[in-house]
Amino acid sequence: MQWACGCFPAADVLNCTRLRPGTSLHRICFQYLGRLKTQQEKRELSMESLEHQLIRVELEQRQQEGCDTADIRSRIEAVLEDGAEDSVFRTLYDELVALDPVKDFPYSEPSLLDDIRALRPEGPRRLSLTLGEEALSERIHGAWLGRAVGCSLGKPVEGWPKHRIDNYLGSVEALPLTNYIPYREGTISPGLKTSTRDNIEFMARDDDMDFPILGLLALEQKGATFSPRHMADVWLSYMPFHLLYTAENVAYRNLVNRRWPPESATWRNPFREWIGAQIRADIFGYVTPGWPEKGAELAFRDASISHVKNGIYGEMFVAATLSAAFVTADIDQIIEIGLSEIPAQCRLAEAISDTLAWCNESDDWEAVWSRIDDKYGHYHGVHTINNAAFVAMGLKFGADDYEQGIVVTVRSGSDTDCTGATVGSILGAKFGASALPTKWTDVLSDRLMSSVRDNNDNRISALAERTLQVAIKMLNVPDVVEEETVTEPFPKGMSEGLPGIWNFQLGFGRHELRVRPDLTGEIEMIEFNEVKKISNVKIDGNRVCFSFGVDEGGYEVDIAFDGTIDGDRLIGQCSSGGFEFSATGKRTSGS
Repeated sequence: MQWACGCFPAADVLNCTRLRPGTSLHRICFQYLGRLKTQQEKRELSMESLEHQLIRVELEQRQQEGCDTADIRSRIEAVLEDGAEDSVFRTLYDELVALDPVKDFPYSEPSLLDDIRALRPEGPRRLSLTLGEEALSERIHGAWLGRAVGCSLGKPVEGWPKHRIDNYLGSVEALPLTNYIPYREGTISPGLKTSTRDNIEFMARDDDMDFPILGLLALEQKGATFSPRHMADVWLSYMPFHLLYTAENVAYRNLVNRRWPPESATWRNPFREWIGAQIRADIFGYVTPGWPEKGAELAFRDASISHVKNGIYGEMFVAATLSAAFVTADIDQIIEIGLSEIPAQCRLAEAISDTLAWCNESDDWEAVWSRIDDKYGHYHGVHTINNAAFVAMGLKFGADDYEQGIVVTVRSGSDTDCTGATVGSILGAKFGASALPTKWTDVLSDRLMSSVRDNNDNRISALAERTLQVAIKMLNVPDVVEEETVTEPFPKGMSEGLPGIWNFQLGFGRHELRVRPDLTGEIEMIEFNEVKKISNVKIDGNRVCFSFGVDEGGYEVDIAFDGTIDGDRLIGQCSSGGFEFSATGKRTSGS
């Protein structure tokens, strides 16, 4: 999913032009600059504030979230037309994000896990998994392989509308599509040639395949206890910034500027309901076979780094469908289980339910596509909702035929590498690796290229084996992770929860953590005679996260604590700059 380069924010590139075959993203940016009248205008554009650059996309996002934007839209359009100081755009942007949905907005769309769960329909939160280890290995391998095939199929035509795809396929005598897309010089970018028919030797690098590897790394390091902050640290440690797009690009920028989850998902991020989180879901379904509730929960933690509302639901839905695909072969049931982990009255659930109904009324996928496009075609081509509808359609028409599933999905257009990968993944988990047609799988040569640090050239089978080992551990994890037994006595009669005064051990120096009932507080580094405020405090059940700074030669370094609280003990880890070290606390007095 490569819709913006580093020259300008995604908002400007997406608003000024559509991708054309053979046109690089940097060239688009220079073409955009070339249309400006003067060198002074070019200099002024390069200095625009984030608010100026992103406000048009934010305006559409707020309208889609159910806000009445009529008044502020006219004022925004006026200042965009006439020009204004950046302070004016910042004020308008803040006013825009502060809007509430109108009272008659028919959807309930929270962004916190407990609130999401309160609004989900009934579902089989965990099913009986009857697969043995060998059979589970075969299915996980099928999911990885199926994802790579679907991504490769959609990669050459990413971002193309349906009519352009079909016109091109007709012109190269490739309709009906029964294999990878042929390459024609001057139409498909030379950089995408390695993902075209007769030119494929491996799964070429793509962010849709980078993200499952990043998720696998986090799971290998932390298992069921990984947190949004830990996932963010994995991004910062293993993934280059310039290879992330839209919401992920914005979230990465926020992380670098010390805006940690969940603020990283919301600060100046108008792409927060786009497809980026949905393409990161798969690994969390792979490691929770038959346990859709846990798969959705892990997906939520990952999604909350960069997305809200339907952006989060997209990742939760896909993870839960994958969990279900290891247990049942019934596509309708698989999709319904996915829907059971997201709010019943959200826009994403409505789009998927509509699509299922339309598929049940017609055996012509193009007729179903037209109905999806009529109702949901107003969403951007990289949005979660319309692309998820194409995924549901692909699953329905590919229920008994893997090839039909990925072909229908990719020919639907929009974010084709993402949707093709997701459908290929779910059907691959359903059928297993040995059931996938060899004409699709053999050309990949069991190789997957990636930009993830230390994981650049991978065996798909090896990634599947690593995933299997995580899944085995995950399935043996109880619903509540038990902490080690306390061997040291703690003071009696102290209040539960974080507020209080703590002897906080970090492995260097002596520290006192002081937390007030309103969750403000500070850490005193006694030996250094320094006091630092804590921030980003979050308590979810017995999980506790917060951040603080440490002065390193005049430069403040962020340290994040992530752990659990049990009465008067605090056990966890701190992370900073890619390094981790243990941290413990003992409460010495109550709040």
